[in-house]
Amino acid sequence: MNTFSAKAEQVERQWWLIDAKNVPLGRVAERAAVLMRGKHKPIFTPHVDTGDFVVVINAEQVKLTGKKETDKVYTSFSGFIGGHKSENVKGRRGRHPELLIERAVRGMIPHNRLGRQVYTKLKVYAGAEHPHTAQQPKPLTLD
Repeated sequence: MNTFSAKAEQVERQWWLIDAKNVPLGRVAERAAVLMRGKHKPIFTPHVDTGDFVVVINAEQVKLTGKKETDKVYTSFSGFIGGHKSENVKGRRGRHPELLIERAVRGMIPHNRLGRQVYTKLKVYAGAEHPHTAQQPKPLTLD
């Protein structure tokens, strides 16, 4: 008996639509990461990109529980002297709300070449409009 290994060119990719309105950030990010990685498919192979495309809308209305809106801090460092920057969720939501979901999903996929390839299949939009209607994404309900 041979072990099945999926080939990247033979994978059929679907498009999924996730509405993040009033849904916790972690729930949206986890579901998007699973779909992008392909772990929901029976042909999942760890070293092959078997995932689907994910479109997330209403990113500006994603919900955070507790006091994360003011207490959670995103930090970055440019590598230069004085290059530390920090920003809380409220500031990031006002400036660029798509980054909330993008960063949460990026932390849930592998941190290697495969992960960078998988990450390109995520499309996040702040409002309810998106330019991917031609792909006919299937709506996904999050409980």
